[in-house]
Amino acid sequence: MKKVILSVMVVLGLGASQVNAQNISYGVKADATMSNYILSDMDNMSSNMGIGFSVGGFAKWDITKNFAIQPELLINFRTSEFKDKGKGKRDFDYWGMEIPVYAMGQWYTANNSRFYAAVGPYIGYGFSARYKDPEYKLYKNDALKRFDFGFGTQVGYEFPNRISINASYKIGIIDSLDEGKDDATMLPQRVSLGVAYRF
Repeated sequence: MKKVILSVMVVLGLGASQVNAQNISYGVKADATMSNYILSDMDNMSSNMGIGFSVGGFAKWDITKNFAIQPELLINFRTSEFKDKGKGKRDFDYWGMEIPVYAMGQWYTANNSRFYAAVGPYIGYGFSARYKDPEYKLYKNDALKRFDFGFGTQVGYEFPNRISINASYKIGIIDSLDEGKDDATMLPQRVSLGVAYRF
């Protein structure tokens, strides 16, 4: 996974060197999220959607008027409620960072507003993940993997003042389980609604 992160950073750096600075803009964004895990071969367990948020920034590189590349750097807080038929409920929370890179189609209106739709991969790294009451640190006890990789999609609308609203969906494709991974899988997924401002 470290090689994947390094490769992405190299590609982004090379891309930046080839793009005219006048075609690059920057911005900040904040999202409200709902997230859980898709569980497989865990018949006694379920993962309910929990509320969270993400904040961060982005750079938009306009390759043409109707196509752009948009990498983002986000800090995430996610929650979920795990239900075990034999042991009851346990609250889960997660802190981490995420770098999605979107290929974006964009369509401008007469008043310089913009509709956009995007798709692309992301990589993620977890700072902490735990069950609460009683506390159980899932990274410290090798229950979960810190690294994540998956794909996301995003749609949005930007107003003439460069404030935009957006909705997105992401799903991980790497099993989050470290302990017991041969018997079951956990794939993270989340939906979000957010606002952004582009400078």
